[in-house]
Amino acid sequence: MQQLLHAKEPTTVRPGRLRVAWRAAHEPVAGVSRRIRLVAYAVPLTVLPSSIWRLPAAFSDGLGLGERTYIVFLSVLSEVFAFTAIGLIARWGEVFPRWIPILRGRRVPRRAAVLPATIGAASLTLLFTLLFIASEIRGTTIRGGDLPADSPGQAGGWEAAWFYFCYAPLTLWGPLLGVLTVAYWKRRSAAERTPAAACSQR
Repeated sequence: MQQLLHAKEPTTVRPGRLRVAWRAAHEPVAGVSRRIRLVAYAVPLTVLPSSIWRLPAAFSDGLGLGERTYIVFLSVLSEVFAFTAIGLIARWGEVFPRWIPILRGRRVPRRAAVLPATIGAASLTLLFTLLFIASEIRGTTIRGGDLPADSPGQAGGWEAAWFYFCYAPLTLWGPLLGVLTVAYWKRRSAAERTPAAACSQR
């Protein structure tokens, strides 16, 4: 009986270890306020509804394998990019993780994190916030052309309501990422000034 209990231990301990490792990797670093933490956790949630809305189209009739793969890939990639916002509050956004060769354990340069985040925030705000809202008001595509007859927003009823319910949160992706980027820059700047100030007082 004891041998059976010992044989079962690895299967019960391993999920616990993964959970602890996951929490340790994504736990906010010191200096991150509760408000900024909630903003970071909200970013992946702003992208999730549109990804869910998009996935059923991958299994509709009339689509080839390439189109189906593209839709699934786009949904997964969107969530991966959205999840990188957690790095602006977590340790792996300030110190390279162990699984990255050569760079493991080294500090992430501020600009190496802030520059891509700034470009991403500006691009997302332009595309999903400004252009999307403007196109919906004008009743055109983002490029300014006429909306096709099969456009989800033109369907009316519950289909249009479901489309806007899923895609409206995307308008927050860019602005929220911008807030996180500014907070990250300020926190890292303050942390890097502190040692220098301490040394000058000695």
